[in-house]
Amino acid sequence: MKETLPSDHSVDKKFGVHPDVLKLGLVSFLTDLSSEMIFSVFAIFFTTIAGASAALLGVIEGLADLSASALNYLSGWLSDRSGKRKIFALAGYGFSTLAKAILLISSSVAGLGIFRIIERLGKSFRGPPRDAWLSAVADQRKRGFSFGVHKALDKSGAVFGPLVAYGLLSWLGDGAPTFHILFWVALVPALLSVIVLSFVKEQPGVAHPRDNMFEAWKALSPEFKRYLVTAGIFSLAYFSFGFLLLRAHSVGFAVKDIVLLYALFNIACVVAAPLVGKLSDHIGRARIIMLGYLVYLLMCLGFAFASTQGQIIVLFVFYGVFYAIDEAQSKVFIADLEFERRASAIGLYNFVTGLIYLPASLIAGLLWLTHPSSAFLVAAGIAFIALTVFSILRPDKHHSADITPAP
Repeated sequence: MKETLPSDHSVDKKFGVHPDVLKLGLVSFLTDLSSEMIFSVFAIFFTTIAGASAALLGVIEGLADLSASALNYLSGWLSDRSGKRKIFALAGYGFSTLAKAILLISSSVAGLGIFRIIERLGKSFRGPPRDAWLSAVADQRKRGFSFGVHKALDKSGAVFGPLVAYGLLSWLGDGAPTFHILFWVALVPALLSVIVLSFVKEQPGVAHPRDNMFEAWKALSPEFKRYLVTAGIFSLAYFSFGFLLLRAHSVGFAVKDIVLLYALFNIACVVAAPLVGKLSDHIGRARIIMLGYLVYLLMCLGFAFASTQGQIIVLFVFYGVFYAIDEAQSKVFIADLEFERRASAIGLYNFVTGLIYLPASLIAGLLWLTHPSSAFLVAAGIAFIALTVFSILRPDKHHSADITPAP
């Protein structure tokens, strides 16, 4: 089936992208602003104010990580089956917003745990329909840049959210009443995100009303399935961000400085995302995917042998660049390979990689107990295997997109 591209003059573009790309980016910014305000203080509130143990926090965080990928394939399949994007994206954003309202009525350990899990389920449900929607409104020739701009707006929320939380805690103190004020403030951008999204025009996909979930899998292209193999292998190297923070602490960074490293990573991602997207439009998506694997490989080797704070700072910038590639351009690559079932493909990709992230972090934790550097060396080795497998399978080489510009 042919993918019809919008004419370069069919819409009034802002900053070189379709205006709906910016609107969807604003929705993601508001949501991330709200979420990161809460997540940046959640562990402290959960253990210090609510009185939960660190062990229970670990359980809740693990369940939250699982929830963040649990509904991806389901929502993608439902979106492709109906051909609708907006209603499922709205449901996901709305679900996360309602979850945040739990914080206003309950500060119990049970209530906080329920919030954390339900909020991530909302993220899981909205992602694939939203990304398929984004790929439809983006000009195919600038799809990489469009996803990069969206990711930059999205990640900007992760920069400003913790800063707002820090400002409130500095101004009002770190007692329980301040946290309740913070939760009220965080609910405002979450509600605004749903309102903004409700005014964005629907961009329906091709409906497949007879597809069940198994048939949808069978209908996905061989090219996508080859990429999924590579992505699954690479996911074994993709351990928790917390290990990078622990490595920074072992080199001599104080706790307060580690917070700044987290901000540096987010800023690097915001700056790199549009630039990497523009590069992918020029040199091809497959080369960018391989570049991402290579950057991650080099970063892991760097963390294994880093001995100075300056080296750690550079490595966090590297991680921001990698994240910009992995979080945005992998979705663009899938959108290039799949036309009719993009939401299902993106959902399955998120679901499979998300499931593998959990054992990957467990393996990294066991290796860390043996010797911290071994965790990074093993990850570098797995990244090298993934890079090799991708260069052999090269799903893009077997894919011939039938794309014609709109008249």
